[in-house]
Amino acid sequence: MRTLAISIFAILMASQTAFSGASVDPVQQAISAEEQQIASLDKQKLKDFFAPRKKSKTLQVERSKEWVDAQPKVSGDEQWECLAQALYFEARGESVRGQFAVAEVILNRVDSAKFPNSVCNVIHQGTGKKFACQFTFTCDGNPETIREKKAYARVGKIAKYMLDGAPRDLTDGATYYHTVAVSPRWARKFARTTTIGVHHFYRPHIRVSQN
Repeated sequence: MRTLAISIFAILMASQTAFSGASVDPVQQAISAEEQQIASLDKQKLKDFFAPRKKSKTLQVERSKEWVDAQPKVSGDEQWECLAQALYFEARGESVRGQFAVAEVILNRVDSAKFPNSVCNVIHQGTGKKFACQFTFTCDGNPETIREKKAYARVGKIAKYMLDGAPRDLTDGATYYHTVAVSPRWARKFARTTTIGVHHFYRPHIRVSQN
């Protein structure tokens, strides 16, 4: 198809050259025109690809209780609701900074090939299996009743900001955490990235190949 298009273009250019007397290579001109068009399309694709990432990087969030409480009430879809509930039941007693950190872990898991690829599926992974759930509130047998409305409104805002692209720069890519009150055996297998409030955060060790 490309060869046919170039051939037709070359014939037209050759005819024009015969009348104008100009010294032009019609085949090269056809190829150049097509290459310019492709380059233009590639630039647009790159622009479209990077546009949403630029938008997410500009989202500024202050991780303080006063700032979060001062923001307008939010709502969202099922994924937002799952994240808000997880923050409420797992970290409502934490500082706001600690709640952002727990949200980071959940979203880091969503992005990891080792975990399910949605917020709700990450949070409910193993739910219903004794000692196999990833987040205790989903399998501890206690009813998931939200009684502290103000605390839920706060974590709802945090969930919304994180889903909208707030920076994940608190836990250094952590995909695991536990409270400082316990010392689970699995924690020995991972690298601790930080401690925020009452939680230690971890990620798998990064293995560097030696050539």
